[in-house]
Amino acid sequence: MEENKTTDGNVEVSKNFIEEIIDNDIAEGKITTTVTRFPPEPNGYLHIGHAKSLCINFGVKEKYHGRCNLRFDDTNPVKEDEEYVESIKEDIEWLGFKWDEMLYASDYFDKMYDCAVGLIKKGLAYVCDLTADEIRDTRGTLVEPGKNSPYRDRSVEENLKLFTEMKEGKYADGEKVLRAKIDMASPNLNMRDPVIYRIVHASHHNTGDKWCIYPMYDFAHPIEDAIEGITHSLCTLEFEDHRPLYDWVVDNCDFEAKPRQIEFARLNITDTVMSKRFLKKLVEDKFVEGWDDPRMPTLCGIRRRGYPAEAVRDFCERVGVAKANSEIEQSYLEACVRDNLNKTADRAMVVFDPIKVVITNYEGSEILSVENNPNAEEMTYRQVRFSNEIYIERGDFEIVPPPKYHRLKPDGYVRLKGAYIVKCDGYETDENGKVTLVRCSYLPESKSGHDESGVKVKGVVQWVDANDNARVTVRKISNLLLPAVDGVTDFTQRLNPDSMKVVTAVAESSLKSAPVGARFQFMRSGYFVVDKNTTPDNVVFNEIVELKDSFNNK
Repeated sequence: MEENKTTDGNVEVSKNFIEEIIDNDIAEGKITTTVTRFPPEPNGYLHIGHAKSLCINFGVKEKYHGRCNLRFDDTNPVKEDEEYVESIKEDIEWLGFKWDEMLYASDYFDKMYDCAVGLIKKGLAYVCDLTADEIRDTRGTLVEPGKNSPYRDRSVEENLKLFTEMKEGKYADGEKVLRAKIDMASPNLNMRDPVIYRIVHASHHNTGDKWCIYPMYDFAHPIEDAIEGITHSLCTLEFEDHRPLYDWVVDNCDFEAKPRQIEFARLNITDTVMSKRFLKKLVEDKFVEGWDDPRMPTLCGIRRRGYPAEAVRDFCERVGVAKANSEIEQSYLEACVRDNLNKTADRAMVVFDPIKVVITNYEGSEILSVENNPNAEEMTYRQVRFSNEIYIERGDFEIVPPPKYHRLKPDGYVRLKGAYIVKCDGYETDENGKVTLVRCSYLPESKSGHDESGVKVKGVVQWVDANDNARVTVRKISNLLLPAVDGVTDFTQRLNPDSMKVVTAVAESSLKSAPVGARFQFMRSGYFVVDKNTTPDNVVFNEIVELKDSFNNK
C-alpha cells in the first residue's frame, strides 16, 4: 500500500486490486472477514519468489484481522519429503509470519476420494485407460477440439468398480486414471476432461502406504480451499486459465462455501533462478554447496547470506501487487537490503590488502572508543586498541597520487578513523618498487572527539592494530547467473564461475567473538555477515551486498 496526502492534508491509502476486491466483497456482505492460505508443495525449498506470495497472503490476514493457514499441498509422494516441510516452516517464521493452522492436503484424502466417487455417480467422471501420451495427443489444440476418449461412456457402475479397484491397488502406475467429464471442445484446454486422479505406488510422508491413488493438484486444491472456508484463494497468473476448473470442482462437489480465486503477477528478478526444479538441479549436480548456499535465491540461502527479513518484506511491499508479469531488477532488492543495513549494521574496520604503518613518535598502546553506526537510532561505541604499528589498505597510500587524492601520501596528512591525524614521513619499498612499510608521525592533540591540533584534513582512512587483530575469511559473492547472451537459454550455461571468491583479511579483534548471523558494514567495502561455518579458529564472513547502490544511482 502507498500513502498519499490529499488536498486537505489527510492521508489517503492507495490499495492494490486484491484489496479492492476484498473491500467490495465485505461491502456487499459476501464475507465478514478474510481467510487466506499459503499452499506450498513440500518438494523443495522456498525461494525469493515465494516471499511475495507469503507477504500477500499473510498481509491480507494482518490488514483485515483475518486468518491465514499454512497448508502443504502434498499430493505427489514421489517428490515430497519431510525435510522440505520443516524448511518451509522455518522460512515462514523467519519472515515474521504466523499461520493460524498448519494443514496438509493429505488430511483431506478421504474427502477427496468421496468427492471423486460423487462425480462418478453424477456421470461427471470416468476411468480412462489411455496413456499419458495418448491423452495429450487427443486433447486437441487452441484451434482444434479434442477427441473423446473411447472410455468416456463407461457406465457409472463400471466406473465405480474400476475406481475402487484402482484404490485397492489392482493396477500399475499409469495403467488407468480418473478423468473429469466436462467438454472436449472447450476453448480452455484445462476443461477438456482433465485427469483428477492417478495411480502412484509410493509411500507418502504423511499417510504412509494407505493410498496408491492420488488426486491431481487442480482437483485437490479447490476442495482444500472449500473445506477450510478460504474466502480468497490468491495465486499467481499461471493459474488464471485453471480458474474455470477450480470453480467447476467446487460447484460439482456441492460445497456451500465458494472460495474466490484471484491471480496476481509472480515475482521475477533479473538473472535469478526462480524455479524449484532448476534450484534442485543446482544442488543435486553440486553447482552449489546446498539449498542454503549464500549464492542461492532460496529463502534459507538469502538468510545465510545475511539479508534481513525486514528488507525482504520491504522489497515485496515496494514491488507491489500487479496483474501483469514483469521482471524486477536484482539491484532493487539489493537497494532494500542496503537501506535496512545502513541503519542496523554496526561498522567495523577490515583491511583486505594490508600495508604496515609504523608511528615513530607514539609509544605504548591505548583503547579508543569508536562509534558503531552513525545512522542508528541510538549511538553506541566499541572499544578498539591502538598502538604504534597498524595496518591500512594498500590503496590508501600512493607514492605519486592522482589529482584530488585525499588519503595518505608522502608528506601528506590523513586522519585515522576514530584515532589521530598522522603525517607520512617516509616509506620503504622492495626490489620491485612495491611499498612494504610506511613511517608516520602523529599529532598528539588531534585525537578524535578532542581535536585541538588546529590541523584540517580531508581524508579519513580505516586501520587495524597490527598487534591486536583478527584474521578472517571473507567470501566475496556475486550473482550466480551471468546475463543471457547470444540466445543462451540453458541456465547451466550461464553459471558464473566467479560467483564466490574466498579471500583473507585483517579485522578488528572484536570480530573474533562475533556470533553467527551478526551483520557488519566493513567500512568502504560492503556489508557482511558471520557465516555458520565459523569456527573458534576461523571467523567466516559472507558478503551481503556492496556499498554501491546501482539501483538508486540510476
